[in-house]
Amino acid sequence: MQAILAIAFPVFALIGVGFWAGRRRVLGPGGTLALSGFVTWFALPAMLFAALARVEIGTIVNVPFVIVYGGSMAVTFAGGMLAARFVSGAGVVHQSVHGLSAAFGNVGYMGIPLCVTGFGAAGILPATLAVCIGGGGMMSLAIILIEYGRNRGSGRGAARRVAMAVLRSPVLQAVAAGMLVGGLAIPVPGPVMRFLDLMAGAAGPCALFAIGHFMSEQGLPRRLGEVGLATAGKMLLQPLAAWGLLQFFPAMDPMWAKSALLLAALPSAANCFVLAQEYDSFIEGASATILLSTLLSVASVSVLVVLLGMG
Repeated sequence: MQAILAIAFPVFALIGVGFWAGRRRVLGPGGTLALSGFVTWFALPAMLFAALARVEIGTIVNVPFVIVYGGSMAVTFAGGMLAARFVSGAGVVHQSVHGLSAAFGNVGYMGIPLCVTGFGAAGILPATLAVCIGGGGMMSLAIILIEYGRNRGSGRGAARRVAMAVLRSPVLQAVAAGMLVGGLAIPVPGPVMRFLDLMAGAAGPCALFAIGHFMSEQGLPRRLGEVGLATAGKMLLQPLAAWGLLQFFPAMDPMWAKSALLLAALPSAANCFVLAQEYDSFIEGASATILLSTLLSVASVSVLVVLLGMG
């Protein structure tokens, strides 16, 4: 419990400071939008590129882990989309952001330190692969679906407009460039990587601060039904899906198997709010899902750590 609280407390603290700053109007009007824009266009792409460029994918790919962790994300993402469709009749854009809020866990800022604490230096391997699956796979899929939803009714040439919008996305450009550099083992100069790391370090704090700032202006959504479904998807459906898929791989390395379960049980990531803000959809819901799932994770992840024999 202490380890989880130590990792979760900075998340709550940053949201709280952002809330206080919003109430005091420290950043003036448009503060949330400016912070989210910085994360979307600079910090998040730097974080994804730096993470993927450092990894020779072939050296860390564990196929059973990819199926278990990636499959649990896919199941939860699809479930989140369907839930939004049937509960509120939402369109594809809203469905995609809701699905991402249910499926995209806080691996970078909670999963990596937890895996390293539980498994030592070797724990960085499954956590890094999870970052690649989430950033390179799930977030890319969500953006493609969002752009499709925004452009599909725009008449002739819609497919071309979707393709061009996807290609212009700074997040997807960073993912593609990072996977290319990492896959070809292209060396990145030290000063460039340090610059990227410096920029990337601002992604999480700025996104969490922006959530608090936004909530000070808008508060929690009046209808919490979708928030409850997204939170249930993240905290219940995804780890259960991972456990179910694990039954097909009884010989899977114990560290990788435990990591898949642990990472699947993490709360929703602040990146979901950034994407919601960027596309002006499910913004209040995404921020509330992050806050609620992080609060619940203090107890649920602590229990899971004990059950897995990690602490």
